[in-house]
Amino acid sequence: MKALIITYYWPPAGGSGVQRWLKFVKYLQDFDIEPIVYTIANPKYALIDETLEMEVPENLKVLKQPIWEPNNLLSLIKSKQKETSAGFLNPNPTFFEKQLQYIRANYFIPDARKYWVKPSVKFLSEYLKNNKVDVIITTGPPHSLHLIGLELQKIIPIEWIADFRDPWTEIDYFYQLPLTKESKRKHKDLEQKVLQNADAILVIGKTMKDGFKNFNKNIHIITNGFDDIENRSRIELDTKFSICHVGMMNSDRNPNILWEVLSDLIDENSDFAKDLQVKLIGKTATEVQQAIRKNNLKNNVSFISYLPHNKVVQHQKSAQVLLLAVNNVPSAKGIITGKIFEYLQAKRPILGIAPKDGDLAEMISKTKSGVIVDFNEKDELKKVILNLYQKYKVGNLNINSNNIEQYHRRNLTKELAKVIKSLK
Repeated sequence: MKALIITYYWPPAGGSGVQRWLKFVKYLQDFDIEPIVYTIANPKYALIDETLEMEVPENLKVLKQPIWEPNNLLSLIKSKQKETSAGFLNPNPTFFEKQLQYIRANYFIPDARKYWVKPSVKFLSEYLKNNKVDVIITTGPPHSLHLIGLELQKIIPIEWIADFRDPWTEIDYFYQLPLTKESKRKHKDLEQKVLQNADAILVIGKTMKDGFKNFNKNIHIITNGFDDIENRSRIELDTKFSICHVGMMNSDRNPNILWEVLSDLIDENSDFAKDLQVKLIGKTATEVQQAIRKNNLKNNVSFISYLPHNKVVQHQKSAQVLLLAVNNVPSAKGIITGKIFEYLQAKRPILGIAPKDGDLAEMISKTKSGVIVDFNEKDELKKVILNLYQKYKVGNLNINSNNIEQYHRRNLTKELAKVIKSLK
């Protein structure tokens, strides 16, 4: 069987968006499915990680077509657009920034990659007429890529799978956008058309599946996961009481109660003040940095803007505690951050600040990999951190997680292969 995978993010793109399908492509041939990747020819990714190119299979066919992006024009007007494209919306925009945000939100629906849809449909419809492919797979965000699948399905009799790495109208920042009522309606209409017309839907968690099930009955939960990272040298644990967070931390992901608790513990315990080291690896919003300074934690926090993926894995395995901070938004229950799976592989205690009745909490509970504290449970958070610190002081800060092999990328690809083959 042959599967055509339509993805915007592909090496050398860095960040979490590229990982899912890079890993699926890596293992699909083990299950008698030949992947073919279609992606952009002229990428201008916000994050670059050239080490990921080494994981692309040598025999993989990659089709590329150029894309015109209005973001390129906007970035000429305003140099800070790169920060926005990396995942942040300025919560205190200037008048000019408000106008740009309004234009981006209401004139580029579903997103700024919409101008890749028509040329892609033209190119791929010709390709599919002359090359046998059994199924096409679109992955979003950007969700405009699903419109490529929607249009191709009208032209070519072929099975189509729509993969949602993140929600569409329920994504954490959707209601922060200055969308008009008409624009919101357009988003929801397009989302519904994709859900109703795709032959199968892939989602990463139960909450997303529940939100989609009224539109399509053939929905499959295939989470993100972890992969084997070659590392011949033994990784020693940090000597400090390190709390490590990997990934972007924007303003609505800012764990204010954590900074308050750490500040209190520093004031109360001189040893804790000397031992504490917080490592934030990834883009960190100005609001987060301000909260850290406000709580007098500047000397205890290290900011590392970006690291290649293999270096990130080393930090995860050497950390005393791994921090998960979920966005405090209405859709928080359904958020399963991609980093959780590599945290599981690192086998270090996970401290999550997230809804206790959410998908993430259920996963951590079932794998016995850590503890979740809700957004406003400051006293509980203090108890949890003190308990972790006391175990660290006596050299007994460990975790005995289980049932994590189900999240290995090869096992997840096996489940994906079953979905693909079920359509034929």
